[in-house]
Formats: sequence, structure tokens, C-alpha cells
Amino acid sequence: QSTGHSVSLFRRQESIGSGVIVDPDGYIVTNAHVLSGAVRIKVAFTGPPLRNDAADPGELETDEAKIVGVDLESDLAVLKVDRKGLTAIKFMNSDRLRQGDLVLALGAPMGLANSMSLGIVSAPARSLGEQNPMVYVQTDASINPGNSGGPLVGMNGLLAGINTFILSQSGGNEGLGFAIPANTVQEVYLQLRKNGQVKRGELGVF
Repeated sequence: QSTGHSVSLFRRQESIGSGVIVDPDGYIVTNAHVLSGAVRIKVAFTGPPLRNDAADPGELETDEAKIVGVDLESDLAVLKVDRKGLTAIKFMNSDRLRQGDLVLALGAPMGLANSMSLGIVSAPARSLGEQNPMVYVQTDASINPGNSGGPLVGMNGLLAGINTFILSQSGGNEGLGFAIPANTVQEVYLQLRKNGQVKRGELGVF
């Protein structure tokens, strides 16, 4: 199955993050913290050429993106670009993830666009304590700065989660990566797309 086009997000020409296309009409999910302080957001599409007449199949195409909605509590945001017919990824039921499942982390670590790393699900539902009520998918797939907002993909080609942060003493990857589960991503995405905000009473994961 196709995992869709991955995207790199640039702001102020000094910061880069990742995102994933979840609707063919140009809707993209990323982390809220990727957009923090953004004045202008450009999306660079990676993967197969978006146009048949592209002079260079490896050339990145960029679009301006508009913010549809941001939810700081879940650290998720939805963007919209003015394109149709994009290849979008489908959501998996992340409740079915099991310890040891193989997963792929995609994104732009250290600005290296269209990068992929392989790992396993270290824990399918990791809680990090009372100060953080979220539940995450823990993985040892290599995640570094620039991966934030990118997809964690299962071997069935479906979205297992959105890569969000790492725990590290060195600042680099130490095999402790965390992704927002796909079920949470889908619920937040649908509310942000419809209302521009998330009503906590309607989101059972909080």
C-alpha cells in the first residue's frame, strides 16, 4: 500500500519539521510545536513527482500552507495547501498495535528530507506520568530533530502515529521515541478540520 506523500515544513527559513497528508484535498497533520512562532509556512512535498511534466523527479515542490487549527494539549495541528488529488495515508486502528510490531519513522531528521528509519513498537500505550495525560506509542525507530510531525507507519502502510518527541540525555536519538497514536490523531484532526479547535469533553482519550 502507498504511504502517501510525506512533507517537510519550513518556517522563517530557519526551522524544519515534518508532516503527513491525510486527505487528497491538501489537508496535512503535523505537530503544533513545529508551527510555534511561525510567520510563514511552506510545505515541501517529497516522494513520487506530483506532476507528470516535472523536469526533475527529485526536485521538491513547495506550497504555501494555511493553518486550519492547532491543539496545544495534544500537540497536533492541521494545515491546508491548495492542491487536490494528493496521495493520502490512511489511519490504522492504533489500539491494535502490539509490542514488537515493526514500524517505519519518516520525516526530515536534521533537515535530511525524505528519510526513513526502521524500528519496533517498544510499548503500544506508554504513559509518562501525571503531568502529561497523553498516551504515546514508544518506538526505537530512529527519531531526531526534524522528524517531529512526521508519520510512524506500520508494515501494512497505514498511519500508526505522529512522531512527536524523544527522551535523550545527549540530544540525539537514544532509542526512546514517542508518537501520538493514530486514533488520537484522527479524532483531533477531524475536530480541528470541522471546528478549528478541540472540545475536550468530546475526546475520550483525555
